[in-house]
Amino acid sequence: MSDPYAELLARAEADPDVLGIVLTGSRARDGMATGHSDTDVIVVVAEYGGAWTNTTRTPELDTIPTSLADLADVSDRWGRYAYRGARVLLDRLDGRVAEQVTAQATLTPAETDAWVREELDGYVNFIYRAAKSRRDGRPDLARLEEIEAASWFGWTLFALYGRVRPYNKYLRWELETYPLPAPWTADRVIAGLTEQPSALYGDLEKVVRAKGYGDVLDSWGPELDLLR
Repeated sequence: MSDPYAELLARAEADPDVLGIVLTGSRARDGMATGHSDTDVIVVVAEYGGAWTNTTRTPELDTIPTSLADLADVSDRWGRYAYRGARVLLDRLDGRVAEQVTAQATLTPAETDAWVREELDGYVNFIYRAAKSRRDGRPDLARLEEIEAASWFGWTLFALYGRVRPYNKYLRWELETYPLPAPWTADRVIAGLTEQPSALYGDLEKVVRAKGYGDVLDSWGPELDLLR
């Protein structure tokens, strides 16, 4: 029986136009693959063309051609987590492919600053709206605001530590494999996000102020009293 993954690796390794091969997805992360998991492979090339032009997907294998320029492009915020925990199987550029994979999965100090400020303000916005809805006797609408707040909290929390937010599927794996400082255990974060994201505000505020982002909160003025 043929092995599509092995065949892809053999074909890519034999092609001098291929600069790198990166295994990502569940099979790159220990303990995440199940019987339903396919194999996700990023094939790095200098430029798109020939067999390495379009992404192909089958139930067993996703082949994702990526140009060297696109690998270096970190503007796709959501796509960056694909490189977290990814495994570089081939690097014909003396480590440059691995360096770009690491750059995708981590934030520069400038990115950290920009992301924290943007995402923190969004999180506060939604939990403030939730608090107002609860105050006004609209618990169902408050719940909708809480649901919106969860994503903003996730981006904020991981950006505070120079990391990209994991996909929800990998949230527990991320926090157990690469733990954050207390109190951000997997159980604490997941329970907070699924039950009431605004309940995480108190602990988050301590970290935010310790890391120098208190001015983002203070810009909300007396409205913060409603959150506390």
